[in-house]
This record gives sequence, C-alpha cells and structure tokens, in this order.
Amino acid sequence: MPRDIIILECTEAKAEGKPTSRFVTTRNKKSLNTPGRLEKVKFNPFLRRRTLHREIR
Repeated sequence: MPRDIIILECTEAKAEGKPTSRFVTTRNKKSLNTPGRLEKVKFNPFLRRRTLHREIR
C-alpha cells in the first residue's frame, strides 16, 4: 500500500490553553518531496482561525 494514514495536530492550541484539534489524512510513503513530518495550515474550531497543524507519530 503506497499511502500511509497520519494524524495532524494543532501546534498553537496548547500554548493558549484550549483543546487541540486533530485531522486524519493520508500521505504518500514514497514521496521524495516530504521526507520529514507533514505540516499544513488547517482551521481550528476551538481557536476559530487557521493554524499550523503538524504530523504526530
């Protein structure tokens, strides 16, 4: 299977004392463009704005 299931977690919510938002998505295992952890800007409903979400393992 060439795709891997990953979880993206908000990086800004813990500093503000709010619950963290998490998203489940997939990524290509064999991609040379993303060798490290995936980062995306997603909407956090607890902070009501777009924040950086980073892949957790």
